[in-house]
Amino acid sequence: MIFKNFSPETLAGQFQLSTEAAHFLSGYLVTLPEARILQIPSVSADYFCADQENADLCAALVLKQQKQASCSMKYWYETGDENGPEPMPCVGHLQIVTNWAGEPVAITQITTVSECRFQDVSPAFAAAEGEGDQSLEWWRKAHWQFFSRECDALGIEMTEEVMLVLEHFKTVWPATSH
Repeated sequence: MIFKNFSPETLAGQFQLSTEAAHFLSGYLVTLPEARILQIPSVSADYFCADQENADLCAALVLKQQKQASCSMKYWYETGDENGPEPMPCVGHLQIVTNWAGEPVAITQITTVSECRFQDVSPAFAAAEGEGDQSLEWWRKAHWQFFSRECDALGIEMTEEVMLVLEHFKTVWPATSH
């Protein structure tokens, strides 16, 4: 088991969580049977997107269970930034979804992780992301802009061949449930 105990103070220190996020996680963990707790490999807290408007919108979509997927460039898991590569997402991981201000809104649990090229993202995945009109056309335009900005900042070229890591998740703890 990865959890030393469920006290917010311990969780905050163990997973580098804010006090508020640690209390939120503790409230969820105490509702689970031990068998489910044993299947949780890791925990993090973060918001989606890179600006306040979209971070707050995505948090609201997760809370409504409309957003049940996300993706990122594989680059972040192979090369990363000045701190090195990010850990590859894994099935069972819990994310405390926050708004831009860092306030916990929901907890998600990853159900599948896969990889594909930007050009191969499916209409079903675009719909699961839950943003815009949920069409592949909308997804491609919005994500091309997002990934192009990331690539520009990294000094690499955005192409249709860029590899993505796709995550499907389920909302397991909405803020309204406690």
